[in-house]
Amino acid sequence: MVKYALVGYDGSDSSRRAFRFAVEQARAGHGRLRVVMVLKIAEGMADGCALLMADNGEQRARDLEEELKALAPEAGPLMDVELVLGNPGDALLEQVRRHGIDHIVIGHTAHGALARWLLGSVSGDVLARARVPVTVVP
Repeated sequence: MVKYALVGYDGSDSSRRAFRFAVEQARAGHGRLRVVMVLKIAEGMADGCALLMADNGEQRARDLEEELKALAPEAGPLMDVELVLGNPGDALLEQVRRHGIDHIVIGHTAHGALARWLLGSVSGDVLARARVPVTVVP
């Protein structure tokens, strides 16, 4: 039984489906969710992103929480929400370590082989390195 699931959320259709799936699972098993949106930092942009995050990070987190509650109103008492800066795969796996996550739910958007090769895949990265079960929702 899942006690504390991590949902990687980026606002895409697949991450919305992953969030809804995780909410259903949490409700069925009396678990909790940690929903994390990772703001990716391009090389050389760390200082600017950190300043931007400090200025409006709390508001963005509140906006994200409101967006999630609109998607699944029953999720409010079940979830913790956080915005973090960094590489998405690394940041999500760090959440597992820091918060005792026992399951990851992540969306996956189908891209062609060339796009996966050029851009990588957060879901593929998480699948390859996670030490807890991972559910990938298409």
